[in-house]
Amino acid sequence: MVDSSDSVSIDMEKICLSGKEYHVPTGRGSVSVIVYGDQDKPALITYPDLALNHMSCFQGLFFWPEAASLLLHNFCIYHISPPGHELGAGPICPNAPVLSVDDLADQILEVLNFFGLGAVMCMGVTAGAYILTLFAMKYRERVLGLILISPLCKAPSWSEWFYNKVMSNLLFFYGMCGLLKEVLLQRYFSKEVRGTAEIPESDIVQACRRLLDERQSTNVFQFLQAINKRPDITDGLKRLRCRTLIFVGDSSPFHSEALHMTSKLDRRYSALVEVQACGSMVTEEQPHAMLIPMEYFFMGYGLHRPCQFSDSPRSPLSPSCISPELLSPESMGLKLKPIKTRVSLDV
Repeated sequence: MVDSSDSVSIDMEKICLSGKEYHVPTGRGSVSVIVYGDQDKPALITYPDLALNHMSCFQGLFFWPEAASLLLHNFCIYHISPPGHELGAGPICPNAPVLSVDDLADQILEVLNFFGLGAVMCMGVTAGAYILTLFAMKYRERVLGLILISPLCKAPSWSEWFYNKVMSNLLFFYGMCGLLKEVLLQRYFSKEVRGTAEIPESDIVQACRRLLDERQSTNVFQFLQAINKRPDITDGLKRLRCRTLIFVGDSSPFHSEALHMTSKLDRRYSALVEVQACGSMVTEEQPHAMLIPMEYFFMGYGLHRPCQFSDSPRSPLSPSCISPELLSPESMGLKLKPIKTRVSLDV
């Protein structure tokens, strides 16, 4: 007899690998969207960080059986790639205009209209989290909720501007060279998984490194230009009325940015989960740390995980760790308090 968790793992991989790619025409160029699941279900859209796509940014989360069951049970997934970041993308035409962050947010609206979608759930990582937050500010009626991983909301600090300038120069003169990939991997992952002279880098870092080899340097350069010129959107955060769940690794270079953003959001509708011994890309480095907070977040929308996964022993969080106050009627039926998770590196 096959164990139920094994059978779900197999089913989820089949679903994930059977996604259909659409090239959606917009007023600012074509956008690649990979669709997984039943399009009659509510929509969850994703947007990755710089130089990444759904395979390198969200695969760890969506291939984690318990998380995949929660997400694919409740949603149809629409993975949106930044221009030229999809698998197999060729270089963007050099004469094409460089899109701004507002242009990228407006592209998302055109994607939703193309698929006939109304209000959607949004999940973004770092630069992608900024784009989705901006989208939620511009088109409030189209966003049900935000799940943001190591998000940005301020204009680049001097240190970030400097690093972005270094990356821009490397991209322009040397393309996707080894030094650039090291800078990007430091942006994504904690030192625990990047390895040392004595400890080899982890499988997820090696896989990400290989996927970065496929990126076109001109395409990454254009997305980086948009992000490096982003405006500060802090003042608009209080006006957001959708619920927001923020994850950030305590080793992320954007940890302080996530704390700043959380402090500026309406506390009735927002929550912060800090993941210890983790970098920016929690979706890849510690996806299991996202499971229980997402479950409680979705409960406020009347969504749930299939019963066979109702109390997973594999999650580092258990319901006993969650205060009953999380289910207060306040915050439209749900109130999440800041939670810190400590995850064993042996997991």
